[in-house]
Amino acid sequence: MAYGEVHPLSPAGKVFTSVFILMNIGLFAYFLAVFSYFVIQGEIFKRMYSNYISDHIDKLHDHIIICGYGKYGKEVSQHFLKHRIHFVVIDQDPGKVELMQRAEETILYIQDDATHDEALVKAGIKRARGLISALPDDSDNLFIVLTARQLNPKIRLISRAKDPKSERKLLLAGANQVVMPEQIGGFYMATLITKPGAVDFFSFITNEYRSDIGFEEISYESIPAACRGKSIRDLHIRTSTGANIIGYRDAANHYHINPNPETVLFPGTSFIILGDQQQLNALRDYLSSYPLQPGANPD
Repeated sequence: MAYGEVHPLSPAGKVFTSVFILMNIGLFAYFLAVFSYFVIQGEIFKRMYSNYISDHIDKLHDHIIICGYGKYGKEVSQHFLKHRIHFVVIDQDPGKVELMQRAEETILYIQDDATHDEALVKAGIKRARGLISALPDDSDNLFIVLTARQLNPKIRLISRAKDPKSERKLLLAGANQVVMPEQIGGFYMATLITKPGAVDFFSFITNEYRSDIGFEEISYESIPAACRGKSIRDLHIRTSTGANIIGYRDAANHYHINPNPETVLFPGTSFIILGDQQQLNALRDYLSSYPLQPGANPD
């Protein structure tokens, strides 16, 4: 049995049919080409964006690495974006990566498993000044801290923990500090009941959304040579800038509240200073030109 037209076509009908078939083939080829173009362009864009991110990460120094873009990692990154602190996020979850790609400000990230050495190296672990491990699993955080400490012995490591029993293990692995959000939240709520005024004041000076109040830490190593060896009284920081020295960290990493006016900075120590932005800016200017300031009597 053969297939053919029900009615014989005229020459004009045959021409129309041929043109109609060719047009459909052409349209199909056109849509296929357009579809392929967008697919290829999408891949090219992804590759270009990935190269852009990698190039910027390779240029970073003294940055901070955030492992995990969950609830806490995201909060940390928002704080760093607000205060213009350079950082890199490591997260292997495609959903978290998409959130970072859609963020209003560019977030440098690596889509990888943060427990892998290669991921930390790509994030510039050897050039970084700090790492925050904010993964929900304590064992993952422990592995990251241990690996990071081996790759960069001088880096400052902060880790999240859920189980209080994990704190000691994380500290032994090399963490400088361990943060347990649930414990902090419970303590905060209890203190709100027993000492509401004190908590309100602390919230006032630490509120993330109040950009006019902040803390500054000045170490012995960061101050000009002319300031070294001088006591709090001799530095005249409060009278010259309005900022207040509220704490002192000694070489053993112990903190002292309201240090004595005769306290002097030595290697490995630092002052903790509280003030509004105008006072803190004045502090930076004052220290940078300390020998020229009234009241300063450099040796």
